[in-house]
Amino acid sequence: MLPVALFIVFLLIPVLEIYVIIQVGELIGGWPTVALLLAESVLGAWIIRREGRRAWRALKETLGGGRMPDRELADAGLVLVGGALLLTPGFVTDFFGFLFVLPFTRPLVRRLLSRYAERRISASRRRTSLRFGDLGGMYGPGPGEPEPGPRVVRGEVIEEDREADRR
Repeated sequence: MLPVALFIVFLLIPVLEIYVIIQVGELIGGWPTVALLLAESVLGAWIIRREGRRAWRALKETLGGGRMPDRELADAGLVLVGGALLLTPGFVTDFFGFLFVLPFTRPLVRRLLSRYAERRISASRRRTSLRFGDLGGMYGPGPGEPEPGPRVVRGEVIEEDREADRR
């Protein structure tokens, strides 16, 4: 899977970017295309700076409150990846970079990536259990899976009075 991803990232995306830039250049002209790419870069840098500060502030507040910063960490990661995409010249990477960075599209991307990760983890657990069987409770049940093993009923232990039994 990783070699395919690297192939796409390092070969197909630059080819796609060059193709889109040429098509836009033929449509609006060379200098307007360069100006549009520069304007996207400047706007992207400004948005990255603003949203990066917001994500950092939210992360610090959550950690200061003693809560688990799951959403805040995801947002910080999306801003980081989106920033790298926005600073890469091209229209396709800028489109995805803006999706990752803008505050009104980032929650949607976060939910989509979270669902994707949940499906991958669930599939990985199924493959692992098929391959290795039960690992003795090494992993807890996944979302929506029942607890394995016998059912435990919580109660209270009462010690009997042994002197009353002797009489």
